[in-house]
Amino acid sequence: MQVAHLLYDRFTALDIVGPHDVLGRLPGVEPVFVAERPGPVRNDSGTMAIVADRALEEVPAPDVIVVPGGFGTRLLLEREPLLAWLAQAHRTSTWTTSVCTGSLLLAAAGLLDGVPATTHWLARERLASLGAQVVNERVVHDGRIVTAAGVSPGIDMALRLVELMAGPEAAQAIQLGIEYDPAPPSDAGSPETAPAAIVDAVTAAFRAREAELTAGSHTA
Repeated sequence: MQVAHLLYDRFTALDIVGPHDVLGRLPGVEPVFVAERPGPVRNDSGTMAIVADRALEEVPAPDVIVVPGGFGTRLLLEREPLLAWLAQAHRTSTWTTSVCTGSLLLAAAGLLDGVPATTHWLARERLASLGAQVVNERVVHDGRIVTAAGVSPGIDMALRLVELMAGPEAAQAIQLGIEYDPAPPSDAGSPETAPAAIVDAVTAAFRAREAELTAGSHTA
């Protein structure tokens, strides 16, 4: 089973590393990192890189597609080579998945028109504007498409995918093997539970980063 993990400039590392680690524990899985061009691809903070093994055209029909989020998605919503690959690969995939704002790319490729899907809480309006039926859940499964909300739910998504592919016992074994038993120090993991001041601060930082990225793309 070939699992294609998509990379692009300014992806979020945990979005792809979490699902890669979970899905890679299934027997018979062939993980492959793909990008428009092979070679190292930098994450959204520029502090690490993952090497893309193959170009998109070298992986035309993966069994599973995993699309991470990251600030780089905002610059790819009209990126024809990438979106064309997503649309083509989805035609034959068993599962097409995304984490965080990776769902924006699925939507831009025309895969989420009227489809229930989720994304990072600060990108819900953007996802809706691209035609998806936005659902405020950590993981949303509809047909062959499974989407996860912001960053950490990518692990939940991958475990759900293992459950769908290999059964609940396999998912439970992997969960135990990685000791995935979250116990954060505070209940601030969603805008509904975090203090209002924290929500405002994170929103402002997020919007500033988006504006900086957009401005940089116009001057590049």
